[in-house]
Amino acid sequence: MRDRADLVIIGGGVVGLSLAYHLARLGFTDVVVLEQGYLCFGASGRNGGGVRQQWSTEENIQLMKESVQMFRRLSSETGYNVWFRQGGYLFLARDAASAQGLEANVKLQNRCGVPTRLISPAEAQRVVPGLAPAGIQVCAYNPTDGVLFPFPAVWGMARAATQLGVAVETFTRVTAIEARGRQIVKVVTDRGAIATNRVVNAAGAWSVQVARLLGVELPNKPYRHEILISEPLKPFLDPMVSDLSDGTYFSQTMRGEICGGVSDPAEPSSMETRSSLRFLERMCRAMVRVVPTLANVRVMRQWAGFYDETPDGQPILGRVDEVDGFIQLHGFGGHGMMLAPIVGKLAAEWILRKADHALFQRYDLGRFKRGEVQKETFSIG
Repeated sequence: MRDRADLVIIGGGVVGLSLAYHLARLGFTDVVVLEQGYLCFGASGRNGGGVRQQWSTEENIQLMKESVQMFRRLSSETGYNVWFRQGGYLFLARDAASAQGLEANVKLQNRCGVPTRLISPAEAQRVVPGLAPAGIQVCAYNPTDGVLFPFPAVWGMARAATQLGVAVETFTRVTAIEARGRQIVKVVTDRGAIATNRVVNAAGAWSVQVARLLGVELPNKPYRHEILISEPLKPFLDPMVSDLSDGTYFSQTMRGEICGGVSDPAEPSSMETRSSLRFLERMCRAMVRVVPTLANVRVMRQWAGFYDETPDGQPILGRVDEVDGFIQLHGFGGHGMMLAPIVGKLAAEWILRKADHALFQRYDLGRFKRGEVQKETFSIG
């Protein structure tokens, strides 16, 4: 392992690797990425792979428009087929408030150039064969949203970054970050130390522990999020389907499995990764309510990962007041995979001072002290 680097990235998930990849593409390769486990150990290997442009703020819509285009190019750029398939996203509204929210979002998305449209339950049945229309008031459908296979997205970015000269060190746990006054001088791991003046905290659910190594307190909280996958079925489901009433979302993989999860308002903050019977029961009932023909489908396995949540549902990006050279890239909730390409690119340009971006001022840690928060109200799936 290198004993010095210009920049150390803590966290070898998709966000940290996207940053490393884009730094390397800009010619900056004196970078070490430290991952405590294997690649895809954390949330990057435990999510549903949804990629959508349907958001409730213009900034997130514009970011995801760029991210979608970057995912379209990622396979050819990295040499890994990420199985990105633009089958669309279909959101279901069962109450008046959700329906009004979808209508407002669609208008905003259309102004941003995203071809989302409101459709009736009958029209939605043509998009999703077997959909039960009972109780659904209206749906929002964007055919250019999609899903991908998270593993090769992570592997591809890691391989491309290392081929360009970045060092990616797996099974390497950070035990300390040493500083003199405000200046970082060293990252200490269980495999040795790396002299550096700049550290990026891209540790996801572990970002709070990493920040505390430098005496920085974060408001993030980790929440277990569970997912299941079914036996393979004949292809019938093109879009990701998401029910706003209970937070259910599911799609069909290119191998035919049904893969998805459901929000659980009763889930406490924890670092728990064991699977629960409660999730299995809730998820199965929720899917069958949407598509009753799934009642006889067998579940093959379930697993859990983490949502790294902030108080306002937006990530924490950029500098902190307490320490120079300590950069934050975390707090993405369940959306780190879909936002990683564009955030990694913008962060790389920002770090190298080739371009500035309002993201790194608006979403810095200090916004919580300043009271400058912008709640993203459409953060399901």
